[in-house]
Order: sequence, then structure tokens, then C-alpha cells
Amino acid sequence: MFRTVCGVDRRLVVRRFTPDHVRRPALAAGPRVSRVAPATRLAAVLLLAAGLVAASLTGAEGAPRDDGGHAAPKFGGHWVDSWVSMPQLTEPGNMPPVPFTQDGKVFDDATLRQTVRVSVGGRNLRLRFSNAFGGAALPITKVSVALPSGGQAGVSSIEPKTSQPVTFHGNASVVIPVGAQMVSDPLKFPVAPRSNLTVTIYLADGQASTDITSHPGSRTTSYMLAGDHVADTDLAGATRADHWYFLSGLEVWAKPTTAAAVMLGDSLTDGRGSTTNGNDRWPDQLLDRLQSHPSTSDIAIVNQAAGGNRVLNDGLGPNVLARFDRDVLAQSGVEWLVVFEGVNDIGTAEAAPAAQKQVVDSLIAAYDQIIVRAHAQGIRVYGATLTPFGGNTMYDDPDGYREEARRTVNTWIRASGRFDAVIDFDRTARDPSAPDQLLPTFDVGDHLHLNPAGCKALADAVPAGLLRHRPLPPTFAFN
Repeated sequence: MFRTVCGVDRRLVVRRFTPDHVRRPALAAGPRVSRVAPATRLAAVLLLAAGLVAASLTGAEGAPRDDGGHAAPKFGGHWVDSWVSMPQLTEPGNMPPVPFTQDGKVFDDATLRQTVRVSVGGRNLRLRFSNAFGGAALPITKVSVALPSGGQAGVSSIEPKTSQPVTFHGNASVVIPVGAQMVSDPLKFPVAPRSNLTVTIYLADGQASTDITSHPGSRTTSYMLAGDHVADTDLAGATRADHWYFLSGLEVWAKPTTAAAVMLGDSLTDGRGSTTNGNDRWPDQLLDRLQSHPSTSDIAIVNQAAGGNRVLNDGLGPNVLARFDRDVLAQSGVEWLVVFEGVNDIGTAEAAPAAQKQVVDSLIAAYDQIIVRAHAQGIRVYGATLTPFGGNTMYDDPDGYREEARRTVNTWIRASGRFDAVIDFDRTARDPSAPDQLLPTFDVGDHLHLNPAGCKALADAVPAGLLRHRPLPPTFAFN
């Protein structure tokens, strides 16, 4: 989950960017308006009526603006994240293979094809691209979206006649500044829940840096080929890599009741131990379960996790408190948050009583901060207990100080009452005869990560009732 803090290039962890659409509280009431003469009032009413007529001709309030030449939907709704990947600075070992990485440049005159699995569906979509950690502007020449062959994940071919161009303010190309992201124009492209989509990107001139943004733990195969092949049905002879580059989100225009649940975590949530191209991480299997019931079929699952990530300190990616605004508050349509992270903080802290007490106290304070900040935006927060790591060569210690810290944190999660609900992953995954260890049938083999059966057990442990729409208490945002 975490290789070593000291050995990680600081460039991997320090870059931040400010979220571009963090929710804002309602505006306070304005100043009291003085009396207006009847004639003036009549003129104002006529102007207002004219404005309403004009608005009715240009589209309903709240509908997507038709900036890119794409027809706006004819029904009310809102944008909801249906798929995301947590942006990170790409480690040297996860860079695009040669020749797609050269001295000072990546993807020069190259096509990149990637598949993603959406959670909820919709008739319109838009894409997000991130240059959060890029060392230079990211010039994207062309983008298309299509259905992959057979609807499969991780394939290089697409279904004929399904490809559509993606635009940015009506243009085929876009330049994303350093540290920024760009959202595409809305595109009429009906997509079903749990379906795979193919996104193909062409960079004519590449990105003039070897600091680039990606998500290494895609567990999905991507394809690279020299030249412009955006419109090609198949990328024959393409180079393969199990990483996502640049693409950081996909939103759908969904009915008003559709909402997203963010899973905030580390490699246990990112899918270490799951099947490449299998989409069987525990959030994936939770989605499968929710989609099987009409009452929960309008819930999107948003996986904001990365291997090696920590709550308190930067590691592989910014720490949770630093990325919280970007990865939770700035996401579209979020109503719920599941926090399942902290094992890496305990496992990388010194195995000594004072060091472990400090990390426990700091984790509890951090969880409290997460709750306060999420509640202020009307998001319910559920705490998941930390699963065991007994027998893991990196994290287990002979004196048991780290195990004691894990149990102390779990006791607080269960008993403090600070979370809106508790999901007991520890009780689900541990061996009853050896509670400091994973159940052998769930252990991928390193005594830390879960296999697909273990991921299913976690997915089944989430009470579906937690992800149903309920009014917030009047004092919900107070703390």
C-alpha cells in the first residue's frame, strides 16, 4: 500500500490545485429595499416578464449551457459524477513506456485510448481532464468517446459507428494550464449504468514535461500508438499499460434524485488485489449491489482512493486533509462520504508507544476535521473501521504497538458518535480466531490487501439504508 515515505520524490506529493466548483453556502439576505413608485414597479414587472420569456427561449434554468454546439437536454436534472480517478504525479516506474516517454516530453504525436466504467447512467455526459501535477501546459488536440467492443473493459477496439468527438467551448482542442483541470462541453451520448466507455485522446505535440498527471492504480489496460488514431476502430499493434493518464472524471446529466457517494481511501479501496479489467474492487461490487435494487439504483459510486495514500502526511499523492476539497467537496452531486483510510498512517509510523499514540490522536483529530468540513456542505459521513494487517512484513511489529493503535482508532470510530454511521469492515474481514489478521479466504497473500472475495464481503457489509435520501437534521451543519 505504501512503499516508503523517505524514498518518494517530494514532487510526487506537494503539488496542489484549488477546486474550481466547491459548493458555496446560500447567500445571505440582501439589504432592505425602499418603496418604489407604482409606475416604476410596473416597468420592473414588464422587464422581468420579458426576461422570463427570453429565458424560456434559451433553455430552462439550471440546464447545461449549449456552449459547444451540443443540444441541451429537455428535462431538469443536475450533473453527477459517475466515474473518477484520483489525480497523482506519476512515479518514474509508472510513466508511459518508451517511445511515449522521451527526454522532457510525453505522448509526442501519440494516441492514448482508455476505458472507464461508469456507475450511474444518463443521456448526456461530459469529461474532466487534469493537469494537476504537470510540469508544463497540457495541449490536447482531439478527444473522442465511444463504446468499447463487446462493452468490455481494457480493450483496444471500439464498436463501429459509436465514436463521437468531444469539444471544449466548441473547439476540438484545448490547452490545460499547469495545475488546472478542464471540463468538456456536454455531449449527447446515452450511457447505461455500469457500462464501459472508451475515451481516446490525441496529442499532436505531446506534453513538454516528464512531470505528468495520472492514476497508476487503474486496474484497467490502456493503449498507446504513434500518430493520430482517434477515429480508428482498433489500435492494432498498440503498446499496453495498466494506468490512466490525464482523464480524471466523467459526469452524467441525471435526474434530480440521483446522487453520489464518495469512497475516500487507500489501496484497499483503489483495488490492490482485485482483478485487472475485472472491475471487482469493493466499491465496484457495492455498485453492483446497489444497482440490483430500484430504490438504490440512482446512487453513483465515486472512488477517490490511491495506493499508498495517507490521512495525515503526503505519500503517494497528497494527504487526505490536503486533497479533501478537490476530491470530495468539489465533486458533483455528492450526498454521502465513506472514510476508510488510516492503515498507512499507522503502518508507516515508528513502532513505538509514543509514536503510535501521536498517530492515533492525530488520526482522530483528522477524522473530526473531515466530518466538520463535509457537514458544512450537507454531506453525511460514514466511518469504516480499519482492517487488520497482522503478518504483513512491512506493518506488523512484534511488540504489537501498531495493532494496539489500530484497535484504539477502531474503538473511537465505533463509539465516539461523531460519524453519522459506522461500517464495521474490521469485523467483516478479520479472522475470528486471530482478530489481528485477515480471514485467510479474503487475504490476497500479503496479509494486508483483500482478494475479490474479500472485496465482496466489504461491499456486502455496507448497509444499503445508509445510501438513501433523507432530510438533514436542522443542526446538521453545526458540527
